[in-house]
Amino acid sequence: MTLPDHVTAALTEAGLDPRYVEDLVRATLEEDLDGGEDVTSTATVPADQRARAHLNARAAGVIAGVPVVRAVVAAVAGNDATVQIAADDGDRVAAGQTVLTVEARTRDLLLVERTALNLASRLSGIATATRAWADAVDGLGVSVRDTRKTTPLMRPLEKYAVRVGGGANHRASLSDAALIKDNHVVAAGGVAAAYRAVRQAHPEIPVEVEVDDVAGAVEAVEAGATTVMLDNFTVDEVRDAVQKVGDRATLEISGGLSVDDARAYAETGAHYVSVGALTHSARALDLGLDLDVGVDGSP
Repeated sequence: MTLPDHVTAALTEAGLDPRYVEDLVRATLEEDLDGGEDVTSTATVPADQRARAHLNARAAGVIAGVPVVRAVVAAVAGNDATVQIAADDGDRVAAGQTVLTVEARTRDLLLVERTALNLASRLSGIATATRAWADAVDGLGVSVRDTRKTTPLMRPLEKYAVRVGGGANHRASLSDAALIKDNHVVAAGGVAAAYRAVRQAHPEIPVEVEVDDVAGAVEAVEAGATTVMLDNFTVDEVRDAVQKVGDRATLEISGGLSVDDARAYAETGAHYVSVGALTHSARALDLGLDLDVGVDGSP
């Protein structure tokens, strides 16, 4: 069955493509069943038994993925399930706090459990990590951006989690914006040549140039670049680049950053910090699904 209208609406409001989420959810459920059935639950749980499941935080963090959990529930239980939301995406939660409660057939809840937890824990971990970075640079006018270092086929959801945590998205694909990196520069014969080639071929798209020293930043700007990525710069080198580039370009800091030195980098006057670790190294937030059996007089 297709997702109910209210679930589709919640995904759309969150900026997620309902068709993408539905396809991903069904693929993960099918992966879990592997062409069979939940042999443990069908053997131990009466078919008509109902229960109430509480999605609880077992550690403090920032929640992301509530609309996705609702999609998982709907994909399994359809309109037979009722969901009560206690925490929305972007909310900070404490250990022990309930995020949402689902009432449905017990077998359906047990089938939902792992897929829902895998997705929500992953997304909440990214949102939690992003919030730590956003807090570190708060008040300095600097945005924290992600990268394409995402889990295969999970990019839309992981970039959504970055937004939930207070970050901003860099390009989503190789086609929606150009990022001229060192290998492109080598292949094209220089920074200026690479920039001109991309701008001529794709005048309609944003173009960013990655450089590894201050001279490269100046060269990129003089070639026409309005966004420059400073890769593996020290704080002093960033400050020097900001002074020499002035207001001619937006500057993004990337490579080798940690949340502990984020504020020092942000105080240089750059505009963005780019953090691949938001998605490739975020620790999943510990969430659990706890059941109360015996809803509506069932066994």
